[in-house]
Amino acid sequence: MRWIVMVLALWALSGPLQARQRYWDADYDSLARTLPRQTSDSARLRTIVHLLDLRPTNAAARPLLDQLLALNQRLPTLDDAPYRRLRAGLGLWQHNSAAALDTMKAAIQEFDRVGRPIPWLLMNLVTLYNQQNDMVARKKYYEEKLTYYRLHNAIENITACYISQGAYYRRMGDYNRAINSTLRAADTALLFSNKLHINEVIVTGGLYADWGNNAKAVQYLRKAQAMPEFRRVQGTNRVFTFLALSKLFVQQKRYPDALRSADSALAAHVADPSEQQVDRACALVQKAAVLLQMRATDQAAPLLRRAQQLDDSLDLPMSSGPGEFELDATLAQYCAAKGDNREAERHWLLAYQKATAARLDRLRPKYLQQLAAFYDARGQLVEAQRYSRAYIALADTFRRAQAAFNVAQYEGERIEQAQSSQINNLRQAQAVQAVRLRLGNRLLLGALLAVLLVSGLGVFIYRQLRVNRRNLAQLRQTQSQLVQAEKMAFLGELTAGIAHELQNPLNFMKNFAEVSSDLVEGMHGEGAARSADLEQEILSGLKQNLQQISQHGQRASSIIKGMLEHSRSGTGQRLPSDLNALAEENLMLAYQGLRAEDKTFEALLNKEFDPKMGSVAVVTQDMGRVLLNLCTNALHAVRQRQHEAHADVPYVPTVVVSTRRPAGRRVEIRVKDNGTGMSAAVQAKIFEPFFTTKPAGQGTGLGLSLSYDIVTKGHGGTLTVESREGEGTEFLIVLPV
Repeated sequence: MRWIVMVLALWALSGPLQARQRYWDADYDSLARTLPRQTSDSARLRTIVHLLDLRPTNAAARPLLDQLLALNQRLPTLDDAPYRRLRAGLGLWQHNSAAALDTMKAAIQEFDRVGRPIPWLLMNLVTLYNQQNDMVARKKYYEEKLTYYRLHNAIENITACYISQGAYYRRMGDYNRAINSTLRAADTALLFSNKLHINEVIVTGGLYADWGNNAKAVQYLRKAQAMPEFRRVQGTNRVFTFLALSKLFVQQKRYPDALRSADSALAAHVADPSEQQVDRACALVQKAAVLLQMRATDQAAPLLRRAQQLDDSLDLPMSSGPGEFELDATLAQYCAAKGDNREAERHWLLAYQKATAARLDRLRPKYLQQLAAFYDARGQLVEAQRYSRAYIALADTFRRAQAAFNVAQYEGERIEQAQSSQINNLRQAQAVQAVRLRLGNRLLLGALLAVLLVSGLGVFIYRQLRVNRRNLAQLRQTQSQLVQAEKMAFLGELTAGIAHELQNPLNFMKNFAEVSSDLVEGMHGEGAARSADLEQEILSGLKQNLQQISQHGQRASSIIKGMLEHSRSGTGQRLPSDLNALAEENLMLAYQGLRAEDKTFEALLNKEFDPKMGSVAVVTQDMGRVLLNLCTNALHAVRQRQHEAHADVPYVPTVVVSTRRPAGRRVEIRVKDNGTGMSAAVQAKIFEPFFTTKPAGQGTGLGLSLSYDIVTKGHGGTLTVESREGEGTEFLIVLPV
């Protein structure tokens, strides 16, 4: 029975799914040829929209947009605001990439407003981000858009965001996340485009080749070639496939196969003239590289000359659809093979400079290695050492930069599960809001009907009002009683806590006082056998007892002082304050205080303050107390881990205090350390009064409780903690503006 239900469900979905695939897999050239034959304006308008969906930024897009806007004026059938924005962005594309990027983002926002999927526009936007060399903004933008599209179940746009994320991670050298993103894109693309699905399978094979897993690379590339739809894959994606195979065959020293794949890339059909030139140049360079490996230097020369002519006329980017355009590196190999060391050196340096300017982190270490080997082979040891050191320094920099990418797969899945849960909650909230709107409309209709019946129902409403007032009075009385009972329960719990905490130091003081009395009586005992050594020992014991009494007295005093601070918290007036300065001041106060106790202690203090923070209205004294408590706890944690660390394991105690003012009416303050961390059980109790993880006699357990009350009750914010045992702890303060 279950199989029958599944078959029926698939049959029901197959119709819309196939229609969706036909739309996005339509042949652009065939569609463009049908446009002049359309007889009605509405049919022409639909065809133009279809063409723009498939290629929104190519050379034909601007005249198509002009036709669309003119047709829509005659028969206004669609909201043309997104297309006007798109038209303006295309006008800026070649001349002002920054302005074009802002305009295109505004166009995407307009398309989102009307609910129009635009996957190819989202993917093409990457070009503008690359021209700006703003990888951080690019990553943030696509993460935010992915969350938005997942909330609205926009499959086409979700796929485009995964594709863009995969390209970003490949550029940064994080192949694990890049492959995860491309495989997700391949899976979601199956719901609307077989061609795009195959493209992502091909890209996955190329990523495995870059990562060094040749077996997996061949597996995915062969898988793509075996698909029936592969023959329909044309243009840059087909070129990319053959170039990736050619590079794999070179690594395996299968040079005839590599040469055939390069020739297939050269023979691939590319409809777009600008893409055709870029793809052809990349294929020429790859074929020349294969011939150089086969020591066919003379045959490689004309290929490199043609590639150089294309680069001179078009100023080709180093990174494009078919992959990296490594013309200078291949020319350097050619010149070295011909014995022209001066030209080889010049091209190696040019290759490194261009890779650095384009922020192609995948190529820079490779070129530094080649330069070091080049100079070493020619006995220029100073230059060889210089580039070797540069390579080592760059490798260290990449390792530190990519440390942020070293995230366990399970943790990544947990983050994605949390995002999915958040999206589901938002969807439920939207559904509840829709129900409320429907109920509101019904209530409004009922109210209109009630106006007609109000004269007959006047007495009933009056009586009902009296009943409601009586019920409200009873509810208020019950609420007051419940609040009073809750206050008394809290007071009893707090009193018991105070009594318990004060009892310990008082018992110690009592016991040490009784022992001291016995010692004094022993000094005045009878007998002449008492020696000076015995008296000295008794005096030493009395001194130690008095020190213990003083210490426990100070602990009782600190408990009382903490309770007084609890009672006074939140009574100050909020004034505009510089949170950056307040955070820096209290971090230094906490550090100096701990240094006063332990002059051997040193820690690295990082301050990452948002320059756009501005003034925020807080009770300065209370908020300073919170920051001082959090910084002090962080410094204690790193000092404890430093004492526990093995001498052969390098450890740098680090405390990071950061501020941020994201979009919206809130600010964030983070205090992060790489100390001992906390278990889940400790985190659950960390904000309770009198709970402390410090050794006996070193903490009152009121600092975090007081801080929590100041942030939540005094300022209406939140104070949360995230920690891992043995790795560190992060406290997050979120305050409303």
